[in-house]
Formats: sequence, structure tokens, C-alpha cells
Amino acid sequence: MKSWNDRLNTPGVNGVKPTPRTMGDVVEGQPMLVPTARQVDDFIRTIPNGLEMDVRALRTALAIEHGAQVTCPVTIGYHLRTVAEAANEDLERGMTLNDITPYWRVLDVNTPTTKKLSFGAEFVAVQRKREGLKP
Repeated sequence: MKSWNDRLNTPGVNGVKPTPRTMGDVVEGQPMLVPTARQVDDFIRTIPNGLEMDVRALRTALAIEHGAQVTCPVTIGYHLRTVAEAANEDLERGMTLNDITPYWRVLDVNTPTTKKLSFGAEFVAVQRKREGLKP
């Protein structure tokens, strides 16, 4: 089975394409970014210590950065989990908090993705508190 870091670094087919159907805040026909896990990881690494960005804001910012109107809500959920699990693997391998992706600046204890993490929500809560963010 692939590690989460393998999944993070697998070159994906990304790009901007018309949204296939209306779902949630995404309207059929809008230019939609389908990001790679690496693009999501790289963007999260730019969020400064002590600042947070919810998933919807992350999707909007990623879309704008890549010339789209929206980011695929399904893909972002998969990639957020990949980013967090890969960062957890990095910690287990001895990397420091400063060297891993600070996914807790996007995920909080109530984000659906957080509930799926293999290592639970407690670490997310601790890191958010350490940076002065609400749990």
C-alpha cells in the first residue's frame, strides 16, 4: 500500500475544466480547478503561523491562484486528508513541527476531514491552541 507521502507526491492530472454539474457552491459550467495534492500542500505552507483559513476560503484562494472561479469540493477533501496524513508520517519519521505542512491552519476539530484522520482530532486541537486559533 502507498504511504500518504507517496500519494502526496504522485503527479496528478490537474487543471481547470468546466464544472460538470451544480453542487453546493459550485455552479455547472464555472471554470473549476481540480488541484493535485502537492498544490494543496504547497498552498497551505504559505499560510502564516497564527492565521487560519477555512476550507471554503482555501478553495477560493486556490481557484484564483490558478485562474479558475472555483476549486473542486470533492478533490479538496481527499487532498486535505492526504496532506494531513503525510505530515503525520513526517512527524513520526522525526521531522519537526516547523518542517511539516501546518494543515491545522485549515482543518479544525469540526472539519469533516479531521474526523477521518487516522491519528484523531486531538493533535489538530493542540496545534491550533498553540498558535492561538480556536479549536
